[in-house]
Amino acid sequence: MRYTWASATSVGLVRDGNEDSVRPTTDGSVEAPVVVAIADGMGGAVAGEVASQLAIDAAMEQDATAAISPRDRVLAGNSAVIRAIANDYSLAGMGTTLTLGLFTADGKLQVGHVGDSRMYLLRNGTLSQITTDHTLVAELLAMGRITPAQAKTHPRRNLITRVIGTHILDVEETEHQLQPGDRILLCSDGLTDMVADEDIAAILHKAESPTEAAWSLVEAANSAGGVDNTTVAVVDVSQ
Repeated sequence: MRYTWASATSVGLVRDGNEDSVRPTTDGSVEAPVVVAIADGMGGAVAGEVASQLAIDAAMEQDATAAISPRDRVLAGNSAVIRAIANDYSLAGMGTTLTLGLFTADGKLQVGHVGDSRMYLLRNGTLSQITTDHTLVAELLAMGRITPAQAKTHPRRNLITRVIGTHILDVEETEHQLQPGDRILLCSDGLTDMVADEDIAAILHKAESPTEAAWSLVEAANSAGGVDNTTVAVVDVSQ
Protein backbone atom coordinates (compact mmCIF):
# COMPACT_ATOMS: atom_id res chain seq x y z
CA MET A 1 0.00 0.00 0.00
CA ARG A 2 0.99 3.60 -0.54
CA TYR A 3 0.29 6.10 2.22
CA THR A 4 0.12 9.83 1.54
CA TRP A 5 -0.25 12.15 4.50
CA ALA A 6 -0.41 15.75 5.64
CA SER A 7 -0.78 17.46 9.02
CA ALA A 8 -1.90 20.89 10.15
CA THR A 9 -2.14 22.71 13.47
CA SER A 10 -3.40 26.04 14.74
CA VAL A 11 -3.35 27.75 18.13
CA GLY A 12 -6.93 28.87 17.44
CA LEU A 13 -8.50 32.22 18.23
CA VAL A 14 -8.57 32.13 22.05
CA ARG A 15 -5.56 30.27 23.47
CA ASP A 16 -2.14 31.90 23.89
CA GLY A 17 -0.14 28.73 23.21
CA ASN A 18 -0.47 25.46 21.35
CA GLU A 19 -0.43 22.36 23.58
CA ASP A 20 -1.03 19.94 20.68
CA SER A 21 1.68 17.91 18.97
CA VAL A 22 1.58 15.91 15.74
CA ARG A 23 3.94 13.64 13.84
CA PRO A 24 4.95 13.66 11.07
CA THR A 25 5.08 17.44 10.87
CA THR A 26 5.76 17.47 7.13
CA ASP A 27 3.70 16.05 4.27
CA GLY A 28 4.89 12.85 2.64
CA SER A 29 4.12 9.71 0.68
CA VAL A 30 5.68 6.23 0.90
CA GLU A 31 5.11 2.63 -0.12
CA ALA A 32 6.23 1.46 3.29
CA PRO A 33 5.05 1.37 6.90
CA VAL A 34 4.47 4.74 8.53
CA VAL A 35 3.49 5.87 12.02
CA VAL A 36 1.21 8.88 12.47
CA ALA A 37 0.32 10.29 15.88
CA ILE A 38 -1.40 13.19 17.57
CA ALA A 39 -1.31 14.36 21.21
CA ASP A 40 -3.31 17.02 23.05
CA GLY A 41 -1.57 18.17 26.22
CA MET A 42 -3.03 19.49 29.45
CA GLY A 43 -1.68 20.77 32.73
CA GLY A 44 -1.58 24.55 32.62
CA ALA A 45 1.18 27.02 31.77
CA VAL A 46 3.64 25.23 29.46
CA ALA A 47 3.12 21.80 31.03
CA GLY A 48 0.57 20.65 28.45
CA GLU A 49 2.92 21.46 25.61
CA VAL A 50 5.74 19.65 27.41
CA ALA A 51 3.60 16.55 28.00
CA SER A 52 2.38 16.24 24.41
CA GLN A 53 5.87 16.73 22.96
CA LEU A 54 7.49 14.27 25.37
CA ALA A 55 4.87 11.61 24.78
CA ILE A 56 4.81 11.86 21.02
CA ASP A 57 8.60 12.01 20.70
CA ALA A 58 9.00 8.88 22.82
CA ALA A 59 6.26 7.06 20.92
CA MET A 60 7.88 7.94 17.59
CA GLU A 61 11.48 7.35 18.68
CA GLN A 62 11.76 4.12 16.66
CA ASP A 63 10.81 4.25 12.98
CA ALA A 64 7.83 2.39 11.56
CA THR A 65 9.89 -0.64 10.54
CA ALA A 66 10.81 -1.40 14.17
CA ALA A 67 8.94 -4.32 15.71
CA ILE A 68 7.18 -2.13 18.27
CA SER A 69 3.42 -2.31 18.69
CA PRO A 70 1.27 0.80 18.93
CA ARG A 71 0.49 -0.17 22.52
CA ASP A 72 4.18 -0.26 23.43
CA ARG A 73 4.74 3.06 21.67
CA VAL A 74 1.96 4.65 23.72
CA LEU A 75 3.39 3.14 26.90
CA ALA A 76 6.81 4.57 25.99
CA GLY A 77 5.16 7.98 25.75
CA ASN A 78 3.55 7.44 29.13
CA SER A 79 6.88 6.51 30.73
CA ALA A 80 8.53 9.62 29.29
CA VAL A 81 5.92 11.89 30.88
CA ILE A 82 6.12 10.10 34.23
CA ARG A 83 9.92 10.43 34.27
CA ALA A 84 9.71 14.14 33.49
CA ILE A 85 7.30 14.73 36.38
CA ALA A 86 9.56 12.77 38.74
CA ASN A 87 12.53 14.94 37.74
CA ASP A 88 10.69 18.28 37.92
CA TYR A 89 7.91 18.67 40.47
CA SER A 90 6.72 21.86 38.77
CA LEU A 91 5.37 19.61 35.99
CA ALA A 92 3.19 17.60 38.40
CA GLY A 93 -0.33 17.22 37.07
CA MET A 94 0.55 17.48 33.42
CA GLY A 95 -0.76 14.89 31.00
CA THR A 96 -1.76 14.37 27.40
CA THR A 97 -3.89 12.35 25.08
CA LEU A 98 -2.10 10.17 22.55
CA THR A 99 -3.65 8.61 19.46
CA LEU A 100 -1.29 6.67 17.21
CA GLY A 101 -1.70 4.68 14.03
CA LEU A 102 0.81 2.24 12.54
CA PHE A 103 0.05 1.84 8.84
CA THR A 104 1.62 -1.43 7.69
CA ALA A 105 2.93 -2.42 4.28
CA ASP A 106 0.14 -4.99 3.85
CA GLY A 107 -2.64 -2.46 4.42
CA LYS A 108 -3.41 -2.85 8.09
CA LEU A 109 -3.97 0.02 10.49
CA GLN A 110 -2.93 -0.82 14.04
CA VAL A 111 -4.14 1.72 16.59
CA GLY A 112 -2.96 2.64 20.10
CA HIS A 113 -5.13 5.24 21.82
CA VAL A 114 -5.57 7.02 25.14
CA GLY A 115 -7.79 10.05 25.77
CA ASP A 116 -10.32 12.01 23.75
CA SER A 117 -8.43 12.82 20.60
CA ARG A 118 -9.97 10.80 17.79
CA MET A 119 -9.28 8.69 14.73
CA TYR A 120 -11.83 8.43 11.92
CA LEU A 121 -12.12 6.35 8.76
CA LEU A 122 -13.75 7.82 5.65
CA ARG A 123 -14.71 4.99 3.29
CA ASN A 124 -17.00 5.39 0.27
CA GLY A 125 -18.20 8.72 1.62
CA THR A 126 -19.13 7.36 5.07
CA LEU A 127 -17.28 8.62 8.15
CA SER A 128 -16.78 6.24 11.10
CA GLN A 129 -15.05 6.98 14.39
CA ILE A 130 -12.65 4.10 15.07
CA THR A 131 -11.45 5.17 18.52
CA THR A 132 -13.40 5.50 21.74
CA ASP A 133 -13.55 8.76 23.70
CA HIS A 134 -12.09 8.03 27.12
CA THR A 135 -14.30 10.54 28.89
CA LEU A 136 -16.91 10.51 31.62
CA VAL A 137 -19.57 11.64 29.15
CA ALA A 138 -18.77 8.80 26.74
CA GLU A 139 -19.10 6.31 29.58
CA LEU A 140 -22.44 7.80 30.65
CA LEU A 141 -23.66 7.63 27.05
CA ALA A 142 -22.61 4.00 26.74
CA MET A 143 -24.58 3.18 29.92
CA GLY A 144 -27.63 5.01 28.61
CA ARG A 145 -27.63 7.44 31.50
CA ILE A 146 -27.58 10.54 29.30
CA THR A 147 -28.63 11.32 25.74
CA PRO A 148 -26.36 12.58 22.93
CA ALA A 149 -28.03 15.98 23.28
CA GLN A 150 -27.30 16.07 27.01
CA ALA A 151 -23.70 15.03 26.36
CA LYS A 152 -23.08 18.18 24.34
CA THR A 153 -23.82 20.44 27.31
CA HIS A 154 -22.85 18.18 30.23
CA PRO A 155 -20.90 20.22 32.83
CA ARG A 156 -18.18 17.54 33.00
CA ARG A 157 -17.99 16.79 29.28
CA ASN A 158 -14.25 17.55 29.20
CA LEU A 159 -13.34 15.15 32.02
CA ILE A 160 -10.93 12.54 30.60
CA THR A 161 -10.87 9.11 32.23
CA ARG A 162 -7.63 7.84 30.66
CA VAL A 163 -4.59 10.05 30.18
CA ILE A 164 -0.88 9.76 29.45
CA GLY A 165 1.07 10.51 32.64
CA THR A 166 -0.52 7.96 34.99
CA HIS A 167 1.19 4.92 36.48
CA ILE A 168 -1.59 2.49 35.58
CA LEU A 169 -2.65 2.95 31.97
CA ASP A 170 -5.11 0.95 29.88
CA VAL A 171 -4.24 1.46 26.20
CA GLU A 172 -7.03 0.95 23.68
CA GLU A 173 -5.81 -1.31 20.85
CA THR A 174 -7.64 -2.02 17.60
CA GLU A 175 -6.71 -3.22 14.12
CA HIS A 176 -8.40 -2.40 10.83
CA GLN A 177 -7.93 -3.68 7.29
CA LEU A 178 -7.61 -0.72 4.95
CA GLN A 179 -8.70 -0.45 1.32
CA PRO A 180 -7.45 1.73 -1.53
CA GLY A 181 -9.45 4.95 -1.43
CA ASP A 182 -9.72 5.06 2.35
CA ARG A 183 -8.92 8.35 4.09
CA ILE A 184 -7.91 8.36 7.78
CA LEU A 185 -8.23 11.39 10.06
CA LEU A 186 -6.51 11.88 13.42
CA CYS A 187 -7.58 15.00 15.29
CA SER A 188 -7.57 16.77 18.64
CA ASP A 189 -10.84 17.81 20.24
CA GLY A 190 -10.24 21.34 19.06
CA LEU A 191 -11.75 20.09 15.80
CA THR A 192 -14.52 17.83 17.07
CA ASP A 193 -15.76 20.31 19.69
CA MET A 194 -16.23 22.93 16.97
CA VAL A 195 -17.20 20.99 13.84
CA ALA A 196 -19.92 18.34 13.61
CA ASP A 197 -19.09 14.89 12.26
CA GLU A 198 -21.25 15.39 9.19
CA ASP A 199 -19.34 18.57 8.33
CA ILE A 200 -16.01 16.84 8.93
CA ALA A 201 -17.14 14.09 6.56
CA ALA A 202 -18.13 16.62 3.89
CA ILE A 203 -14.77 18.39 4.08
CA LEU A 204 -12.83 15.13 3.93
CA HIS A 205 -14.92 13.89 1.00
CA LYS A 206 -14.55 17.12 -0.98
CA ALA A 207 -10.82 17.72 -0.51
CA GLU A 208 -8.64 16.46 -3.34
CA SER A 209 -5.53 15.89 -1.23
CA PRO A 210 -4.57 15.27 2.40
CA THR A 211 -3.01 18.74 2.54
CA GLU A 212 -6.21 20.41 1.36
CA ALA A 213 -8.26 18.30 3.77
CA ALA A 214 -6.05 19.04 6.78
CA TRP A 215 -6.00 22.80 6.35
CA SER A 216 -9.70 22.96 5.44
CA LEU A 217 -10.55 21.21 8.71
CA VAL A 218 -8.40 23.60 10.75
CA GLU A 219 -10.01 26.55 8.98
CA ALA A 220 -13.47 25.17 9.74
CA ALA A 221 -12.68 24.89 13.44
CA ASN A 222 -11.38 28.45 13.55
CA SER A 223 -14.36 29.75 11.57
CA ALA A 224 -16.62 28.15 14.17
CA GLY A 225 -14.87 30.06 16.97
CA GLY A 226 -11.49 28.40 17.39
CA VAL A 227 -11.78 28.18 21.17
CA ASP A 228 -9.06 25.53 21.44
CA ASN A 229 -5.92 24.43 19.63
CA THR A 230 -6.82 22.38 16.56
CA THR A 231 -4.51 19.75 15.14
CA VAL A 232 -5.19 17.16 12.46
CA ALA A 233 -3.40 14.57 10.37
CA VAL A 234 -4.91 13.05 7.23
CA VAL A 235 -3.67 9.86 5.58
CA ASP A 236 -4.80 8.61 2.16
CA VAL A 237 -4.53 4.94 1.21
CA SER A 238 -3.81 3.86 -2.35
CA GLN A 239 -2.62 0.73 -4.12
